[in-house]
Amino acid sequence: MRSNRAALRAGASMAATLPMIAGALALGIPAAHAAASPARDTLAGTKPAWATAKADKGATADSAQVSARVYLAGRDAAGLAQYAKSVSDPSSAAYGKYLSAEQAQARFGATDAQVAAVRSWLTAAGLKVTGTSRHYVSVSGDVAAAEKAFGTQLHNFAKGGKTYRAPAKSATAPASLDGAVLTVTGLDNAPHKAASKDQLPPPDAVFKNAGPFSSYYGSNTASGLPSAYGKKIPYAVQGYTGKQLRSAYGAGKFTGKGVRVAITDAYASPTIAFDAATYAKAHGDASWKTGQLRQVLPGNYTKTEECGAAGWYGEETLDVEAVHAVAPAANVTYVGAASCFDDDLLDSLSKVVDNHLADIVSNSWGDIEANQTPDLAAAYDQVFQFGAVEGIGFYFSSGDNGDEVANTGTKQVDTPANSAWVTAVGGTSLAVGKNDKYLWETGWGTDKASLSADGKSWTGFPGAFTSGAGGGTSKTVAQPYYQKGVVPKALATAVNAAGNRVVPDIAAIADPNTGFRVGQTQTFPDGTQQYSEYRIGGTSLAAPVIAAVQALAQEAHGGAAIGFANPSIYSKFGTRVYHDVTDNPTGSGLAVARLDFANGFDATGGLLTSVRSLGKDSSLSAVKGYDDVTGVGTPTNGYVESYKKH
Repeated sequence: MRSNRAALRAGASMAATLPMIAGALALGIPAAHAAASPARDTLAGTKPAWATAKADKGATADSAQVSARVYLAGRDAAGLAQYAKSVSDPSSAAYGKYLSAEQAQARFGATDAQVAAVRSWLTAAGLKVTGTSRHYVSVSGDVAAAEKAFGTQLHNFAKGGKTYRAPAKSATAPASLDGAVLTVTGLDNAPHKAASKDQLPPPDAVFKNAGPFSSYYGSNTASGLPSAYGKKIPYAVQGYTGKQLRSAYGAGKFTGKGVRVAITDAYASPTIAFDAATYAKAHGDASWKTGQLRQVLPGNYTKTEECGAAGWYGEETLDVEAVHAVAPAANVTYVGAASCFDDDLLDSLSKVVDNHLADIVSNSWGDIEANQTPDLAAAYDQVFQFGAVEGIGFYFSSGDNGDEVANTGTKQVDTPANSAWVTAVGGTSLAVGKNDKYLWETGWGTDKASLSADGKSWTGFPGAFTSGAGGGTSKTVAQPYYQKGVVPKALATAVNAAGNRVVPDIAAIADPNTGFRVGQTQTFPDGTQQYSEYRIGGTSLAAPVIAAVQALAQEAHGGAAIGFANPSIYSKFGTRVYHDVTDNPTGSGLAVARLDFANGFDATGGLLTSVRSLGKDSSLSAVKGYDDVTGVGTPTNGYVESYKKH
């Protein structure tokens, strides 16, 4: 995964979109095991789609090295999925009857005998076991040993102008293991460069917004600039803060007290404690109490250059400060991954589940669905299902590139937000007026036009699409039961007559032009590192905001976990607890004026003036009812209260 922090801060796209290298995550059911021969079971999805006969460049050298993970299916994979569904469904008798991490492992996890049998199979083939967890056995060895273990040849294939290794046919496992193997990852190596024990780099170069600003939506009209949509428009806000967001989304008296929220990203900001404390003090948020913010970090970091490690500091900072701004009494645990690659991100998610570090998990990262592979999809969904049976809900950004056509040339959704076992969070443009009053929201989608040379018009108004909330219909994930009867048939069946998963589920503020103010230590042009603030947006903001709102809801729920929230979220559809967001809430076009430093820091390089139109999300539209920009809508004053136990 990559973090799109730089673009985000500049106000273009913003949800840390990290391509999860080998792809990651599809649907919600473990990979099927079909008989390949009397002695072997096929591990479905282990041959990537790009490993075609046309792209085949021949066999990989026997001596080439392979590092792989064999994920364990556990005692009862089907039972895990069924229990995860039952315990999350408000209409089920089992609703809320969560298991502890120990109970979940004892009931559904791999047995010692299964682990021993998998280890024995792998070592007998000549592979070296390099690690064992309750979820997988990791191995290394040469290609010859890997081919013997997994019953497939490894070939070199052309992909995107480069050559990568992959299985020539799906991998298999001995039938004698009796379904103990869920899948294997790492047999393909697209892309996979690594240098262990990397040191984290210093913070990224400073970014600042240029003024003038509005302090709340519409407070400062750009009277000296050209009109848009027949009227003078306001300057963009300097960035909303916690008080404004709490009012907009109905926090009321709730603070998230007693609720635990986890945040996963890659790497770790070396200044997070200072930055979070400084920001809270500057904006009237409750001060952090001792132990309220903690970090769970790996021993070593890898792939820091590939992943742009310093860019992730801002992602962590945004997530931590946004959660605290909206739910100031919630306990926050940041779980940093060793890199932005799938195995490391999976490890971070597994740490949350295995140790039940939180009931709510905010995840501001993702990739395009075309890059996902079924093997990793099964591994991710197994973690999400274990979370569900423990009462843990995962919230993922839906993406910042709208329908992804402008970004990739192909209409598609993002992943892991496409998983049937997570809550996908879409994005809006938010107008908070005087006295913190909620005015309206549009679906987040931005068209940008620059000021003409003579200053009298906007060139090519409304301009080109720059960014917007991710959404649409998955090509790989079947329609989950909780979306039936709510998601319009035209969306559900857009790519498959049987119906597929549609993204997102719910939404919150994301537009960088109506964004959130964040405070972070950054590297200034003179080489010093100083705390400064800037406005930011993207569904990387929407996800922690919704996670924080869920913390408030859990407090209202008497402190009892809400768990995987989608069944509950959809059961409230069409009621007063949601703002039904549309692209045209005022009946006329909406836009804001923005000034930006050409060099991203100060006026020495000049200023850039533009108009940003709101509610213009590529081919996606926010309309009455459920839509693929904002899902069921955004929380109203009644949302948190709706979780009160009666």
